[in-house]
Amino acid sequence: MKLELRRRVLECLQAKAGEKLTAAEIARWIMSAYPAECAQKIADSAVIETNDQLLAQLQAEIYGSQRNWQRQEPFLKTTEGRPRRFFWSMKDDATEVAEAEAPATRAEEVAGKRTEHSLYPLLSNYLWTEHNVHSMRIDEKRSSNRAGSGANEWLHPDVVGMEDLSADWTSEIRACVREHADTRTKLWAFEVKLLLNRSNVRRSFFQTVSNASWANFGYLVAAELDGPDTLKELRLLATAHGIGVIQLDADEPAASQILIPARERTNIDWDTCNRLAEENRDFVEYVKLVRKFYQTGETSARDWGMRMAEE
Repeated sequence: MKLELRRRVLECLQAKAGEKLTAAEIARWIMSAYPAECAQKIADSAVIETNDQLLAQLQAEIYGSQRNWQRQEPFLKTTEGRPRRFFWSMKDDATEVAEAEAPATRAEEVAGKRTEHSLYPLLSNYLWTEHNVHSMRIDEKRSSNRAGSGANEWLHPDVVGMEDLSADWTSEIRACVREHADTRTKLWAFEVKLLLNRSNVRRSFFQTVSNASWANFGYLVAAELDGPDTLKELRLLATAHGIGVIQLDADEPAASQILIPARERTNIDWDTCNRLAEENRDFVEYVKLVRKFYQTGETSARDWGMRMAEE
């Protein structure tokens, strides 16, 4: 019997509704569930001789057919970034975002449900190991809100960071730069989301523009990006506004990746920093840590609390 790949892929995803699978995982499921059809595909091919070659061929065909299948099957969805994952969902994009961002129940917390707050230390780990950026959390609950409800909406980034450009410099070079033209740091700001798709991509992006454009580098961070149109929209917006995009791998933070590099802002917007400092005590502590680095040339993992668990 001939292997009907589209039919088998959909069957696999429907059987595992809610799970997000790589092309390799789907191909292995098909090979396990339909060995006779797979054996026939090998027999009919002039180039496929082994199961490993069949696995590679099925992966290639799944990736190559994805767009065409999605035009025919609206409930077949994919994530962006590497590796791309396929899943079956009858929920609309807005519902998926709402469910992802809903507060976890006590039972879900015990079961380890992923929340936006659970992403912050993972992001910190990635920033430190891959970009030499010290980071800390800015807790919106510590803001004064003295101007009334809603006055500080889209004011605070979730996470801020400081990149130490002088980490590998000799002591003589550090001292010279400190005296003549101190350019040892770049300041970073991050807005973190569990899920980005067509329903929330623009709102999330412009929230990042509002919260992070005071820094040298501003990034929108997401654990999941669903759908090719989402990444396309982010690229268009990034070209106009300079905000970058990081896909955070919550299972393996070091495997996270910058999908869209942020455009560097040469000068810090100190007026906005002052507004942040007036409203939020965490941001004051951040500024103090940056100032301490300029004074001493040293950083401490204990000061930058989000890294303490990693040290």
